[in-house]
Amino acid sequence: MSPRIDFYFDLLSPYSYLASTVLPRLAAEHDATIRYRPFSLVELMQRVGNRPTTLECRNKFAYAIADLRRWARSYGVAFAPTPHFESIDFALLDRGALVAIDEDRGADYVEAVYAAIWADGIDLGRRPDLVAVLDRAGWDGASLLERAGSEDYAGKLAANIAEAAERGVFGSPTIFVGDEMFFGNDRFDFVAEALRAA
Repeated sequence: MSPRIDFYFDLLSPYSYLASTVLPRLAAEHDATIRYRPFSLVELMQRVGNRPTTLECRNKFAYAIADLRRWARSYGVAFAPTPHFESIDFALLDRGALVAIDEDRGADYVEAVYAAIWADGIDLGRRPDLVAVLDRAGWDGASLLERAGSEDYAGKLAANIAEAAERGVFGSPTIFVGDEMFFGNDRFDFVAEALRAA
């Protein structure tokens, strides 16, 4: 049986964007599958008693931006964050990921939406722009968003938040191989080691 990577992430998280660019290659190298587990980072932090200190400390925020640029160069990926964070409904985007996962296309959705936010600078708070991103990725974007807005998917996202808290998740990205947890985009050597042992 091939090993499985559980990838807990919020589309709000730039470090999770970086992790999402590495995990598919890592999974392919180890014949592993990825189970995408979107959750709301703010709600999870409230539940487990964590705080978004990068947003609270100006010096830490400035360092994080420089650090993200270094990691993006190291991974060979673009990093040009959208300036439109205030207008984006990240809970809707996370629920949209759940719709795509139900269609067995979670990886496609994660790639398209993360690129729009963290590489292409698109304002996903504008419905036409969001629909266009999803349409280009092969969905009927308006239909996907209608499903994502339902109570069913709000409940599924809440269940993911509860599951993440129960498993010990406190931030994004968090990766599991079996019961072993790895936090951050800089633990891939350890993830690879766990995959080899699985």
